[in-house]
Amino acid sequence: MKKTNKIIGIDLGTTNSCVSVLEGKEAKVIINSEGGRTTPSIVAFRNEEILVGEVAKRQMLTNLDTIVSIKRYMGDKNYKVDVKGKKYTPQEISAMILRNLKKQAEDYLGAEVSNAIITVPAYFNDAQRQATKDAGKIAGLEVKRIINEPTAAALAYGFDKKNTEQNILVFDLGGGTFDVSILNLAEGNFDVLSTAGDNLLGGDDFDNKIIEFLLKEIKKEHLVDLSKDKSVMQRLKSVAENAKKELSNATFSQISLPFLTMVQTKEGGNSVQKPIHFEYNLTRNKFNELTQDLVERCLIPLKRALKDANMTPQQIHQVLLVGGSTRIPAIQELVQKELNKDTLNKSINPDEVVAMGAAIQGGVLTGDVKDIVLLDVTPLSLGIETLGNVFTKIIERNTTIPTTAKQVFSTAEDNQPSVIIHVLQGERPLARENKTLGRFSLDNIPAAPRGVPQIEVTFDIDVNGIVSVKAKDLGTNKEQQITISGQGSLTEEEIQKMIKEAEENAEADKIKRDKIDTLNEADNLIFQTKKSLDSLKDEIKPEEKEKIEEQIKNLEEAMKQDDVQVIKDKISVLQKEAQAIAIRVYQKEQEKNKNQQSNDDKEQKKQSSESETVDAEIKEKK
Repeated sequence: MKKTNKIIGIDLGTTNSCVSVLEGKEAKVIINSEGGRTTPSIVAFRNEEILVGEVAKRQMLTNLDTIVSIKRYMGDKNYKVDVKGKKYTPQEISAMILRNLKKQAEDYLGAEVSNAIITVPAYFNDAQRQATKDAGKIAGLEVKRIINEPTAAALAYGFDKKNTEQNILVFDLGGGTFDVSILNLAEGNFDVLSTAGDNLLGGDDFDNKIIEFLLKEIKKEHLVDLSKDKSVMQRLKSVAENAKKELSNATFSQISLPFLTMVQTKEGGNSVQKPIHFEYNLTRNKFNELTQDLVERCLIPLKRALKDANMTPQQIHQVLLVGGSTRIPAIQELVQKELNKDTLNKSINPDEVVAMGAAIQGGVLTGDVKDIVLLDVTPLSLGIETLGNVFTKIIERNTTIPTTAKQVFSTAEDNQPSVIIHVLQGERPLARENKTLGRFSLDNIPAAPRGVPQIEVTFDIDVNGIVSVKAKDLGTNKEQQITISGQGSLTEEEIQKMIKEAEENAEADKIKRDKIDTLNEADNLIFQTKKSLDSLKDEIKPEEKEKIEEQIKNLEEAMKQDDVQVIKDKISVLQKEAQAIAIRVYQKEQEKNKNQQSNDDKEQKKQSSESETVDAEIKEKK
């Protein structure tokens, strides 16, 4: 088969996936072998056969070796799928889906495909992005770019609107993830202004609410707990998903589960097995009641995205709904109410638009699409731990990528031979309250007093949002670096709470940070004052030295207490006394230099006069 240089666009979704390719100036969604425009992100193992997509979904009720929603575990190095004793990583399962999409594209194009753009949720962290790239590699694809799903959606929407300037809000609620991004479109530039989201909020969670409710109803009616029965759970998953979809257009959904399972019962003194049948009429109102907390969770990232973009709802020109779960009426009502919009933009298919945007970005990379510039952002701040458990940010959240930022630090102790670079991601002021992405050390630092070595720390985020960190001793040019990968995956609670906690605890965090900064200031003042006392020992009186040493002792005692104001007061006293002596010594030194200069001037004058006499003598002799 001949090769093509086309770059396909892939939306690797939690529930469904989609593949698209640019033909001429239009992104075309590729129809799969079953005639569908999207492919279920489902993998099943049957005997020696691996099934992917619709065929895997059709037999999931009878085959327990069926894997769904694997995207939720991307980047989790501890998660494995056990199938008949063989363990598979999320990357391997995802690669099976990608391989299927690759074949669909090859069948359509009649050529071998080797390049792809794959989309990820905007709030995917570094480990999850790297895992996605790895999955593509396993599937035989060179992943040319990882781009954010909301950004891809905006790209597809604005592709033919390059000459209009507008602010676009993308509300992307898929099967397993949720993102909100705000972009400015102007003259072909797609500039992401802010992004926020929840890595583990999506349609699956709405399904699970229905499943939990049905399990309670079954237990109430038949006095049996079926939550551990895998076969029953598969059936409940199927009916819950169907009910959710039906309730987007109807006010009720009839759930029918005949022969759900067999239970032991007594009849005429004999133990017999009888089938359980279950029927329930689920109304939209009941569904809204069950899922109200999920709908409300969408508000937090929505408000945060507006705040970070420094925008009001009135400044948003278009609201794009992306992802199948945005069809839920309660979601649409929430968005309309919060953004004060009478209508939402439904001109694009929410299941297909992301893949189409990825295909357009592929066209940008091959040169088939001109005059489009995509400027994405990093969703969370990045930095390192510094003295006192402080999180020092080096790259702020919502910084346009790719980007590089550097900062110079020093050692905290005399003759410190190495430094540990603790790389963090988050928004809280204290290191322990943020997410660890990795650690590495820079060793063999030459012996020197604290504060003298110059350690330059450089953060680099590439176009895929993948982070690398480098530490360099500017004195020796010795360096060490790390590319963040597996250990940094963020859980649902961590990613959602991270910024929310930063906002809720802003005042408490400010107090904590103030205390740490004050302690660091006190520690540094003591260090510098002791150093000055030693270097000026011949210039100051014994009683002055004794007084300063007493004040140093008082400050050291205050540092052991919790009263920050007392520490600040002691700092002020010591600074005043130390500065007074330093000024006096400086003035004395200045006077000494002045006298020395005066003596030097007199000597120079004398030498000059003698020199003139000699010249005269020479002339006179002549």
